[in-house]
Amino acid sequence: MFGGFGLTELLVILAIVLLIFGPKRLKNIGSDLGNAIKGFRTAVTDDEKTKTTEDPKVIDGELNEAQKTESKQDTHV
Repeated sequence: MFGGFGLTELLVILAIVLLIFGPKRLKNIGSDLGNAIKGFRTAVTDDEKTKTTEDPKVIDGELNEAQKTESKQDTHV
């Protein structure tokens, strides 16, 4: 099923985790994990949006080749 674990093994692991943490704390752990994943996805999506709105001519603080030649021509005028 999951990486060589069968249904019986997963149920035993779940029972042990439930005994160690308890149902209330296990709910909080799941909620915190869900919020962390949601925050990560939001950060990645926001990062992708800012990359697309940035000036495509400037890449990592450097000008591309067309802009370099334009700036050289401007200095000779």
